[in-house]
Amino acid sequence: METYRPIENYGIIGDLATAALVGMDSSIDFMCFPDFDSPTIFAALLDHKRGGYFKIAPATGKFTSHQRYLPDTNILLTRFLGDAGIAEISDFMPIQHLGHSQSIVRRIKIVRGEMIIRMICAPQFDYGRCGHILEKRKHETIFVPDSSRFPSLRLRCNVPVRIKNGQAVAELKMRTNQKAFFILEEAGSDSRSKGKNFVSEAFKETMNYWLAWMAKSSYRGRWREMVNRSALTLKLLTSQQHGSIVAAPTFGLPEMIGGRGNWDYRYTWIRDASFTMFALMRIGFKEEAQAFMRWIEQRCQELKPGRPLQVMYRLDGKHELPEKILDHFEGYRKSRPVRIGNAASKQLQLDIYGELLDSVFIYNRHVEPISYDFWANIVTIVDWICQNWNQADNGIWERRNSCKPYLYSRVMCWLAVERALKMARENSYPAPAIRWLRARNVIFKNIHRGFWNESLKAFVRYPGGSKFDASAFLLPPVQFISSYDPRWQSTMKAMERNLVADSLVYRFHPHKNNDRRESTFTVCSFWYIQALTRSGDLRRARILFEKLLGYSNHLGLYAEEIGPCGEHLGNFPLALSHIGLISAAWYLDQKLSEEAGVDVGLKSEPNL
Repeated sequence: METYRPIENYGIIGDLATAALVGMDSSIDFMCFPDFDSPTIFAALLDHKRGGYFKIAPATGKFTSHQRYLPDTNILLTRFLGDAGIAEISDFMPIQHLGHSQSIVRRIKIVRGEMIIRMICAPQFDYGRCGHILEKRKHETIFVPDSSRFPSLRLRCNVPVRIKNGQAVAELKMRTNQKAFFILEEAGSDSRSKGKNFVSEAFKETMNYWLAWMAKSSYRGRWREMVNRSALTLKLLTSQQHGSIVAAPTFGLPEMIGGRGNWDYRYTWIRDASFTMFALMRIGFKEEAQAFMRWIEQRCQELKPGRPLQVMYRLDGKHELPEKILDHFEGYRKSRPVRIGNAASKQLQLDIYGELLDSVFIYNRHVEPISYDFWANIVTIVDWICQNWNQADNGIWERRNSCKPYLYSRVMCWLAVERALKMARENSYPAPAIRWLRARNVIFKNIHRGFWNESLKAFVRYPGGSKFDASAFLLPPVQFISSYDPRWQSTMKAMERNLVADSLVYRFHPHKNNDRRESTFTVCSFWYIQALTRSGDLRRARILFEKLLGYSNHLGLYAEEIGPCGEHLGNFPLALSHIGLISAAWYLDQKLSEEAGVDVGLKSEPNL
């Protein structure tokens, strides 16, 4: 049996507080509890011996498995099909603000035939560092961790369960139309799960919640199923309580098998969250934008004189994310070290201000005007940018020990000042407009003079260099340069020669050494599609976009990167990948409809 399954062989379920990854073999191999940034209770994806898992599957016979979501929901179905019959497992997490305790609900039904089903529930608390005891009670099993710092778990079910080697185990001989359910929840919660019809009622409530949420989408264009799935995934990565958004629900999944680039993404990056808010606003989801805007206002209120925003925060807005290594975890396919926390939170990444203020600008224009108190904080931020835009920073790709004056960071500083000037005019808010205007123009000229490589006829990654960066594909969308400007057209051709492999795009120049091959970065591929669309090459953009859709997993999900053999690498699913999909689909669909003479009803174009 394969010890570690491909990253792309998983689906995701969640309850807007945390999420779980469910494999095609119906094993839950990753979950933090009770929050996204809490310690894991299941982490077999990072250590198959110490991590913990929760599996329900046929115990005998040969089977193939398939997974799908119920349309427009985050309810996941896993089917096992074999000569002995068909078994179907429904996995979902009830939404807490509907009155449910935090839980995973797993229901198995035999569609046809007769088979033996085995269930193993084997949580491991605190990243596998905390032991536990089991208490057997009528119709339930309690997992009690050795430390009171972690909540006890209760496994409730309608079939006999025995304790074996510190695990809850059940083996059932089931026939056509027979059902069994398993509910894993916090033991101390006041739960509705004891009710006779809880599973069916929770199933209906959860389905109706997701259907009602998806019905708010204004997107009616091409590739609607993939756009909807991306929107549902982004919603799963939002915190209902705080309004913040995690970059991904996982940590430690490697950018390269056996490599050291194994980071913790369970936090709220200003950049990624701003992009997420933008993508959801674009297709009609305004409540999420309002919730995130409240969260970012609170972060701005914490600003200290002369200090920038932090790159990332915890879900609740706390600042400290100390980076530690879990030495006892062997890592996904022995990719170590496995890190929790993220030292990049202390980096200087100047681009976050452009992405943030562009999103605030769109919010102010299309959702509701921002408050004057928020504007006062924005003034503080923009004043800081005007004084610090020319610093070397770690850049969008968070290069450790490599601070340079990056092109994308410089353009985003320009964008931040430009959007602030527009908001001041549109809201009639007071601002040091002359000083800002001068700074904006100085940054603009600095980019055109310092980052333009005359011999290459292209904008390069940093002054004096000869390398390219895929983040430059965003220069036309933010209106820094026209898609038809000769400088941009020659830059794009140079980037295509150096970074593009069919529909896949590298962040920067890949390593020539086969032992250290850089994988293509999924969001960069979507940025390239948008750049092609803006250049007017709609036929090519459509072909490559549809090819890129074929690199998603069986459920329409994307990790951070696509490896040399088409495998998914990095944390999964990644918000930034799905943001890129929505933006590329939205813009390409608009342009294809315009070309066909269809009135798309577009009053004004969001920038990214």
